Amino acid sequence: MCYCVSQVIEGNEDTPRQVVLTEPTSLDGDSDAYKAPNLVRRILSLFINVRPGSDLTKFQLPPLFNIPKSHLQCFGESVYSVGKDLLHECNSEESSQDRFISVVAWSISTARPVVFGVAPYNSILGETHHVSRGSLNVLLEQVSHHPPVSALHATDKEENIEMIWCQNPVPKFYGTKVEAEVHGRRQLKLLNHGETYVMNSPSLLIRFLPPGLDWVGNVKIHCQETGLEAELCYLTNSFLGRRGPHSIRGRIYHSSSLETLYELEGHWNSIVTLKDINNGKETVIYNAKEVVSGLKTPIVKDPQGVLPSESAAVWSAVSEGILSKNWEKAREEKKAVEEKQRELVRDRNSRGQTWVPKYFNLSYNKEGGWDCFPTQKWVPPAPIDVPIGHAL
Repeated sequence: MCYCVSQVIEGNEDTPRQVVLTEPTSLDGDSDAYKAPNLVRRILSLFINVRPGSDLTKFQLPPLFNIPKSHLQCFGESVYSVGKDLLHECNSEESSQDRFISVVAWSISTARPVVFGVAPYNSILGETHHVSRGSLNVLLEQVSHHPPVSALHATDKEENIEMIWCQNPVPKFYGTKVEAEVHGRRQLKLLNHGETYVMNSPSLLIRFLPPGLDWVGNVKIHCQETGLEAELCYLTNSFLGRRGPHSIRGRIYHSSSLETLYELEGHWNSIVTLKDINNGKETVIYNAKEVVSGLKTPIVKDPQGVLPSESAAVWSAVSEGILSKNWEKAREEKKAVEEKQRELVRDRNSRGQTWVPKYFNLSYNKEGGWDCFPTQKWVPPAPIDVPIGHAL
């Protein structure tokens, strides 16, 4: 099994460019490619980097707390890193109800495990991530840094499918926990059927006592063309322990009559079942083991096509330091990436220039969130490719 791909490519600059790609996060929430140092060591590293009276506005998380990939890559993995093609099932179902059920299952599949005590790199402004899996081409761009806003555009010409997502995490501190509300709209368009499914995302709960992470909150999925809606509730352990972690429950109904057609329950990291209200029949609509396990590491298919802004190139030296546990190298390389961004900001400010995204138009909507609009109709094939099938 290949856990990490590291390759030197000739870029447009004077020096060769390194690309480091690591195994996608699976159901284990970890991989054999990288094991984070123990939590005590990571906490001690914070005290080494912070002095009494330090200006915390410029404080950066030490690499000991990072996994070797950026937020933008993790965002993209929820779309292209799959063991079972649920998007094809969404498109191939004959009835609108069956398609809607498949979309609900696909939506659940985008919730991926997260490891407590570590986090991806904060994506830099203008960072991109371009990956293909079969005929599905996925392009992401960090369209804003303050606030952090990520945009995703994915298209499949063979299936005639399009995805447009905009994501803006807003963390809120509640004493013993932090809840990162993920603002933004997700659209899945099944163009052959003339149907657009609009949905939001669950929030990420980081709990300190006892330590743990889980997806929580309410998700609503709506298809205006069919009048079908779904309400999903992501739940975690209650204070008295009456509820298990990673739980999910909800219903599918007609928006006009509010009549419940199906009820669903289970766990987003294992099995989710659907119950037909009319006849009581229960079926499994989602099996996480089929979708989020045995995932293959992406590979560089076209070295010359990799952009300097590609996540795996931007953070390659930092990732190499983390994977080799050369923490001094990782710290210095991370500092270099961040300082370069500060220099670019100072340069733009001195020139009176405003940064403009390359692949998306960005707007602030009346609901207080961000909307992203792709500048191209179809995402082109990517220089980075995900082999189809499960890893051996």
